[in-house]
Amino acid sequence: MRLPPLGRRARRLTIITAVVALVLPLSGFGLSALANSRTFQLFGDLTDRVETDDRVVALTFDDGPDPAGTRPLLDVLAREGVRATFYLTGRELAAHPALGAAIAGAGHEIGNHSYSHERMVFVSPDRVAEEVERTDALIRATGYAGEITFRPPNGKKLLALPKYLAEHGRRTVMWDVEPDSGPDLPASADELARRTADEVRPGSIVLLHGMYPGRALTRDALGPAVERLRERGYRFATVSELLAHPET
Repeated sequence: MRLPPLGRRARRLTIITAVVALVLPLSGFGLSALANSRTFQLFGDLTDRVETDDRVVALTFDDGPDPAGTRPLLDVLAREGVRATFYLTGRELAAHPALGAAIAGAGHEIGNHSYSHERMVFVSPDRVAEEVERTDALIRATGYAGEITFRPPNGKKLLALPKYLAEHGRRTVMWDVEPDSGPDLPASADELARRTADEVRPGSIVLLHGMYPGRALTRDALGPAVERLRERGYRFATVSELLAHPET
């Protein structure tokens, strides 16, 4: 049986339904891509690496401070003569103030990684301000007096967070090398050290996770990674030092 042709209203409804069915997934994908982008945000300054021909690299450590790995990392960095940048959470700084003070006392840079380490995507401006400012105060309590850059928890940001940072002259710091994350994790410290050195380019910002109990592999790989990078002519800088490096 031949069906009667659709009326104008029915055709319009069909078209709208089709458009919505197409746009919603695409807009969801677009929002996800924007929130997760390492190289772009809608407001303010973002850096994932510095464009330079100079063999300089910044080592950064996310999360913590945690008793399992903070002092071992500091011991390796002291032995190798490397200053790094630690992106710490306010919640863990409040729980372990002596470890925060040890990081600052060793001459390392401390960045803000939010208070709660919850994803700051669909959050209010007030929530952003609380997360950032509460952690800033705890960072200052360690004795650290330098610039405080910000790294979003899980690297996620959308509207309120970048807007707040832009309004307060703060920079979002991402990364271009993340050798100890993802599904394809290195099987050994030697492999992790090799992967780190292979992925670094001049001006790279390396993200490592070495402070929690399950991150012994990263702690064991840190020294060998530093040695491999030095063999390739790299020197080490904090994030702020790297940001001040002239681009070439």
